Amino acid sequence: MTVMTYGDNIGSSMLKTLEHDPVFRSIAYFSMEIAIRPEIPTYSGGLGVLAGDILKSAADLGVPMAGITLLYRKGYFIQHIDEGGNQQEQPVEWKPEEFLTLLPNEVTVSLEGRPVKVRAWVYDQVGQSGYPLPIYFLDTDFEGNSPADRNLTWHLYGGDQRYRLCQELILGVGGLRMLRDLGYRNIKTFHLNEGHAGFLTLELMREQGYESYEKIRDKVIFTTHTPVPAGHDHFSYELIDRVMDPIFVHHIKRMMGPEGVSMTELGLKYSRYVNGVSVKHAEVSRNMFGNAHVDAVTNGVHSTTWTCPGFAKLFDRDIPGWRNDPSRLIQALQLPDEEVWKAHQAAKMKLLARVLEETGQELDADVFTIGFARRAAAYKRADLIFSDVKKLLDVCSGQVQFIFAGKAHPNDEPGKALIRRIHSMAKEIGTALPIVFMENYDMSLGAVLTAGVDLWLNNPRRPREASGTSGMKCTHNGVMNFSVLDGWWIEGWVEDVTGWSIGPEPSEAELVDYDEMQDALDLYAKLEDKILPTYYHQRDKWVSMMKHTIALNASFFNTHRVVKEYCEKAYGTVFRGL
Repeated sequence: MTVMTYGDNIGSSMLKTLEHDPVFRSIAYFSMEIAIRPEIPTYSGGLGVLAGDILKSAADLGVPMAGITLLYRKGYFIQHIDEGGNQQEQPVEWKPEEFLTLLPNEVTVSLEGRPVKVRAWVYDQVGQSGYPLPIYFLDTDFEGNSPADRNLTWHLYGGDQRYRLCQELILGVGGLRMLRDLGYRNIKTFHLNEGHAGFLTLELMREQGYESYEKIRDKVIFTTHTPVPAGHDHFSYELIDRVMDPIFVHHIKRMMGPEGVSMTELGLKYSRYVNGVSVKHAEVSRNMFGNAHVDAVTNGVHSTTWTCPGFAKLFDRDIPGWRNDPSRLIQALQLPDEEVWKAHQAAKMKLLARVLEETGQELDADVFTIGFARRAAAYKRADLIFSDVKKLLDVCSGQVQFIFAGKAHPNDEPGKALIRRIHSMAKEIGTALPIVFMENYDMSLGAVLTAGVDLWLNNPRRPREASGTSGMKCTHNGVMNFSVLDGWWIEGWVEDVTGWSIGPEPSEAELVDYDEMQDALDLYAKLEDKILPTYYHQRDKWVSMMKHTIALNASFFNTHRVVKEYCEKAYGTVFRGL
């Protein structure tokens, strides 16, 4: 076990030097996307936000870690919705030099038989106690590379399979080479956040002279995030033969067998520790992959990032120390009811002001507001609420208003159809039941939404929700969840205490063969019989539930707890903040 502690006789200036020295970093965290702040658009959604939150908590806790990702000069995309409800995509324009520091280091990666230069930008995430955690952004868009190679780090999840393969080689192989060039010689653990960086196993083997495929397993851990088979990258050998360095091709074929390369399978086979991101997801993954050793580390969110100003001020006063020990939020049961309600209403007014500013639609602060915001994908079922429009109007007309947000991948036509359906329903029934769709869902909008709505709705098709984190952000702001029993909510749900369930118990809900209309009917029934009467007629109970969701959910579903679990289960590291 690595113990990162410093003697009392080390001065503060020496301590600062040690903290910045790569020699004293033992963990490298690789992720295809990392979300640190809205102005750095190197993320598309939950995977990147989780990565950013984990790195923020690691910095707060003094974990000897570094993060590695790609730069994405054109980001994911800026979303606009036209009059017909069609999603339009535009590239993001941003200037890395305004937020990141360009380093002089350069490495090369062989792609299609030619050397492609890779450089790095760095962002220092500084923790609560001043501990710096470097996050490196790999970039090929500079002089010396061909125009085609320069754009390999332009788009997140853009291009075709070749583009994706090139990016994943840059991340895995180029990322490890960059770390070595920067002086990282003592990394004991390479953490793959999903399989995208799996080719770093090839570079690890090259470093040790291709002695043993088994040796690399001791250095790698792997977190899988999706229970949907189509969500796992797979590359054919025809493409790999064309793109990859021949010596790597030889070894990857010996490592992976004749069917091509599944990046998830690569992670599973060559990691000493593998985890899913909720207890249910680990169970699904064990069955899906036929691997009995998939552990569970349920996701969380970075508490300080996702707690709105009103609640943060309240916590600072009444629960001191919560920022670096969110487990203290269990004390939220003692918060004054009237101040909890005031903090929520302030967050709600901020949200409604943003809705008015961005859409021109004026929503009523006295009306119960339901939020639904996440990636627009068919299995998320953003339109489940519209399954029976007559019933929806009977239950909600005059009592409820909806705010939706979410981007569909540019190639996801069913996801784009969901957005058009919401847009169409807003026009059709918007007079009786106000419905707003907010464009360009990002970290900034996500923070305002998860704090400002009265209820967070989540109804994916089971068991496809690996974890989910947007609802965890809500819990830090006293907003209850109304969700199917999948992902993290199975662990966080206490009916009528932290929120409400939709549909059957987890044991009854399998991937196929259940009636989706039953979810919709249960949704309408709970709104009519439990949720709306409580909100409008039992304010004391509603506020009590708000305090329970903070105390029981926010105190646990945070990335400080996640990072501690990784340190205990996977990293073998004790850190200063534990």
